[in-house]
Amino acid sequence: MKKRLLAYSLVLVLMFTLILTGCSKPVDQPTEQPTEQPTEQPTEQPTEQPAEETEAVLNWNIGADPKTIDPCLNGASDGGDVINQTFEGLVREKSGVIYSGIAETWDVSEDGLTVTFHLRKSKWSDGSDLTAHDFVYSWKRGMDPATASEYAWIWEYTNIIGAFDAVNGASLDDVGVKALDDYTLEVKLITPTDYIISLLSFYHFLPVKQSAVEALEDGAWAKNPNTAICNGPFKLTSYRIGEGLTLVKNENYWNAENVKLDRIEGKFIDIASTAYQAYQNGELDFIPSVPAAEVPKLIAEDPNFHVFPLLGTYYYNFNLERDIFKDVRVRKAIALAINRELICETLGAGQVPAAGFVPPGFLDADGKDFFETAGTYGFATDDSTVKAAQDLLAEAGYPGGEGFPEFTIIYNTSEGHQMVAELVQEMLKTNLGINTKLENQEWAVFQDTRREGDFELARGGWLTDFMDPMGMLSIFTSENAYNDPRFKNAKYDVLLSTAAKTRGKEHFDVLYKAQDILMNEVPILPIYHYTDTMLASPRIVDWDRSVLGTIDFSGASIAK
Repeated sequence: MKKRLLAYSLVLVLMFTLILTGCSKPVDQPTEQPTEQPTEQPTEQPTEQPAEETEAVLNWNIGADPKTIDPCLNGASDGGDVINQTFEGLVREKSGVIYSGIAETWDVSEDGLTVTFHLRKSKWSDGSDLTAHDFVYSWKRGMDPATASEYAWIWEYTNIIGAFDAVNGASLDDVGVKALDDYTLEVKLITPTDYIISLLSFYHFLPVKQSAVEALEDGAWAKNPNTAICNGPFKLTSYRIGEGLTLVKNENYWNAENVKLDRIEGKFIDIASTAYQAYQNGELDFIPSVPAAEVPKLIAEDPNFHVFPLLGTYYYNFNLERDIFKDVRVRKAIALAINRELICETLGAGQVPAAGFVPPGFLDADGKDFFETAGTYGFATDDSTVKAAQDLLAEAGYPGGEGFPEFTIIYNTSEGHQMVAELVQEMLKTNLGINTKLENQEWAVFQDTRREGDFELARGGWLTDFMDPMGMLSIFTSENAYNDPRFKNAKYDVLLSTAAKTRGKEHFDVLYKAQDILMNEVPILPIYHYTDTMLASPRIVDWDRSVLGTIDFSGASIAK
């Protein structure tokens, strides 16, 4: 396990170096050595030879049918993968390198408090001009409480003047975002923010056209081909609920000459074995997951099977509003009773057992991995703390699990999620004498169930949105839309707010303290840190992904 963890950490450290290079010094070509200050010249997206006339079609399994593909409203990776094909922000990140997007260049003032983006002339998919005013509208829409975006919380971590105040009801007129002219966007910051450029590649910050948004309510415009105006490499021409979608090359995309795919047929298949069979039959070219039982063989034998480290964590949420989980001793006992190494070995795709919440790959101010420095908080990743778990449960009044109410573990439909839930169920029965039931729900239903708090123990998963542990820890602040366990701790909230406004050692010291609180209070049950698996046909070449895991087909083509 140590060898696996070392390799995983080294890869993530390399990715961290690359992302800092991208967001701190955009250059003409990707460089190997990180530098410190942004310059005016971002990396240009690579160019290719013109495609032949034969239609180039990619058959892609997206997974679950996304709840929304409105950039402002989306909060899931499946929707994010689609959005990354149909929209483009100021910058585009691929493999840890920041490429120029709608922003051709940008400047950062000497004091780090003003970032000025110089936009290229580009168009929406309907042929109308895209301007800096579109970004102002889109960003303020994301902040506006009336929009009710699940991601409104992220504006606190942009450090844009007035942005988080606007989220909390202050005037949008006071936000430090201004269109100086049609092609110049000025952003004013409260404090220098090292990760701001890379953060702006995230889907919440992508532009949307006001007239399109207002055509249909609640984000429905984005799934309707008649109103789904976009600005990315591809545009939507068909959306079939529960079945799939069709994207075609967007002829009005500023870099259309270098988009080689003519059409993408996206399928909504959330059963891994079904998608895998379709891939084997030649019906799919690209699938984001495979049945767990196939992973060892694919790793050993198939060069088209890819495993990437991923900055995220798989966990369970305790519903702290339910009486059975209000005693922290009960929550700790359950956390101590789980053999995370056995779960990871069963899944077999290189997952790293999680004793804390922040995954490997985040370097602190001293260059040390946050994951390693934070430690395990007394939670072993094997079965060596089962006796301690039993003692703690007895201390809470349930010796041998006697008298502890049966509860339900819920997860969204997936063979992998089912496997993990069954293992956890068996461990709780064997180690603590606790009986549980399992329930799976379709993805959209599951998201609503979890958000409404209609659960006892619910699967959770989180991938960071930017290269800082804040991107992980911030979701458990009291008012965060993704705080599914209903965790409320005033000191924790203050620490995360402080972290957003500090840098260097002070910044990371605050984050270490925040995770200390989180893991001592145990509102969640961390299981493992993610890896990203995907199976790609050799006929699809030059596809890419962001360091945070979002798929990118903007430069993909069909091998001849």
